[in-house]
Amino acid sequence: MNADRPTWFKIALQVRGSVIPSIWPRVLLCGGFGVFISLMHFLEVPVSFPILASIVPSIVLGLLLVFRTNTAYEGFWEGRRMWGTLNNNLRNLERQIWVAIEEKDPQDIAIKKSALRLLPAFAVAMKLHLRQESVNPELEPLISPSQYQKLQSMNNPPLEIAFWIDDYLQEQYERNCLNVYQLTAIKQLLNSMIDTLGGCERILKTPIPLAYAIHLKQLLLLYCLALPFQMVRDLTWGTGLVVALISFTLFGIEEIGIEIENPFGHDANDLPLDNICAAMQRNIDDLISLSPSVHDRMKDQ
Repeated sequence: MNADRPTWFKIALQVRGSVIPSIWPRVLLCGGFGVFISLMHFLEVPVSFPILASIVPSIVLGLLLVFRTNTAYEGFWEGRRMWGTLNNNLRNLERQIWVAIEEKDPQDIAIKKSALRLLPAFAVAMKLHLRQESVNPELEPLISPSQYQKLQSMNNPPLEIAFWIDDYLQEQYERNCLNVYQLTAIKQLLNSMIDTLGGCERILKTPIPLAYAIHLKQLLLLYCLALPFQMVRDLTWGTGLVVALISFTLFGIEEIGIEIENPFGHDANDLPLDNICAAMQRNIDDLISLSPSVHDRMKDQ
């Protein structure tokens, strides 16, 4: 057993990363309402209506919640798969550029390294774009000052970076540093990167339909507020606690769906895009740190 792995109870009682901070006001509202109904029952006010159990059948509500969560998780998993594909494409592209493109002039190696740094720059720009954030200094070490300035006025910075990579490849082909077959193979990887960008944009811009979200919230609230009337005769003063526990479960499931619906943000349950981009940058740094002798040996293989 891994000693660094958190214990079951530690995970179960962890607040950070859970939905508790988001749902506790609703849970307290439903629990407090249950206590109020208990008080009414204690004062012999006729508030016990077991027939209300048929208003929102639990199986219907359960199916709606499962569909909501599954739909959100499908987007979360697709987003992770997209970023995994991007990572693989960048690794293949950096390898192809480093090995296949011939260096004819002394300055070619510096130009090639600048082009390679555009690859993690694409990932960082894509991360910022999906988070709907402006271009920030995180990109400065990866691109030139003029490129950084230009990106600040672009609506889609990662797409502009892809154009710069494409321009570099075309220039190397025209200089006969790259043959047509190599150019075609490399451009296929670049096209796949752009497809990944489009796929992530589709996830971001396709939230759950508003009518469905509203109706589910209405049913949840109706169900939780009807619970005290069903339980007060049997539970009396325990009604509030039981209603709070049930509402905690239901609101928690709904909130999890909301948390993972957009997997590209900064929340604890979102994808670790900062770490993924940092790993991509380390891969590039490792590659361009190779000595010329190692580079030449790679080309000879």
